[in-house]
Amino acid sequence: MSAPKNRARTVLFASLIGTTIEFFDFYIYATAAVLVFPKLFFPAGDASAAMLQSFATFAIAFFARPIGSAVFGHFGDRIGRKATLVAALLTMGISTIVIGMLPTYAAIGTLAPLLLALCRFGQGLGLGGEWGGAVLLATENAPPGKRAWYGMFPQLGAPIGFFLSGGVFLLLTQALSEEQFFAWGWRIPFLASAVLVAVGLYVRLKITETPDFQAVLDRNERVKVPVVAVLREHRRALVLGTLMAMSTFVLFYLMTVFALSWGTTQLGFSRTEFLLIQLGAVVFFGLTIPPSALIADRYGRRAAMIAVTVAITVFGLLFGQLFVAGSTMLVVLFMVLGLGLMGLTYGPLGTLLAELFPPAVRYTGASLTFNLAGILGASLAPYIATKLAMEYGIGSVGIYLAVAALLSLVALLLTSGGRTTEQVRESVAQGRG
Repeated sequence: MSAPKNRARTVLFASLIGTTIEFFDFYIYATAAVLVFPKLFFPAGDASAAMLQSFATFAIAFFARPIGSAVFGHFGDRIGRKATLVAALLTMGISTIVIGMLPTYAAIGTLAPLLLALCRFGQGLGLGGEWGGAVLLATENAPPGKRAWYGMFPQLGAPIGFFLSGGVFLLLTQALSEEQFFAWGWRIPFLASAVLVAVGLYVRLKITETPDFQAVLDRNERVKVPVVAVLREHRRALVLGTLMAMSTFVLFYLMTVFALSWGTTQLGFSRTEFLLIQLGAVVFFGLTIPPSALIADRYGRRAAMIAVTVAITVFGLLFGQLFVAGSTMLVVLFMVLGLGLMGLTYGPLGTLLAELFPPAVRYTGASLTFNLAGILGASLAPYIATKLAMEYGIGSVGIYLAVAALLSLVALLLTSGGRTTEQVRESVAQGRG
């Protein structure tokens, strides 16, 4: 007997709330890596060295994410999407809450950054399993012709999570003195994550298995070791998918972590001023995701991604002319354009990556692809960008972004121009043949 069908609203909210929580947790670390950790978790002295060390702990999660993809993907493709999503959420949530309880360098010395790095690794494991499952929960419950539209709901968790994390830090910096913020205020966002995790668990425990995975069970198509099957039978999809997603990661972490660091240390903006600019610009990130999904359903995921990747290349060439000191309006325009482009590329990305793999290995394949792209595109992006800007000027950071976009464009052009299996099924179901 097949499981009862999930209600659309429940599915979409469950996919959205989970990724919102996961990205909230991830981004509060990213913000703290700029504002808090260099001062509290590393030796006092060279501020630039402490910032780079903090960025190094930030990068750890991206190397943990493929491990999370393999582990959670294995169980997601063997046991089911629902149970795996619950486990991923708990892993991420617990790691984040513990960060809020850690003693600082002044209290326990070098053990403090080591424990911070361990918790960051836990965050990466959880997010490595979360994203792919949330996208599959949405797309595998989607009606014909609406896979990209359903698939954009978990993607909305990124701007919402970022907006919440930035908003919390902005409120804390306004409400607390500098001494209070660094003494205990910075811990509040990490500890508050417990409430959000509880809500996410409640919603996810109410859903049933996706129709696509249920069909895999009914046909007895489960593979013994999904990660081996992906590496052996779907290497081309894995490599091209990783490259096509890489520039999305470079763009986002340049517009968030690097921009916050450079804006507050080199361009003369206060922490509050730049957080306000980022929060305003991230609205455009969220607003451009829905139309990008509609375009992807209408004209194809690949075509939509090719167009926006060309636009990201052009934006990279304008990077050094827009992100400069002395003109707040140019900086605001820079942030709005960059995060608006982020929404256009991020909206169809999840559906595109999921459709590269068959249902029996889709959790593992899509998750590995997304998180390997994170290693290439995001793990060291703030570090590389900071080094480039310091040694060669801000324009070199834009060239870095443009090169990443060109690599993604080549990968997109090398993928098949034909329709995926899922798109063919949609056409048949709608009578288009």
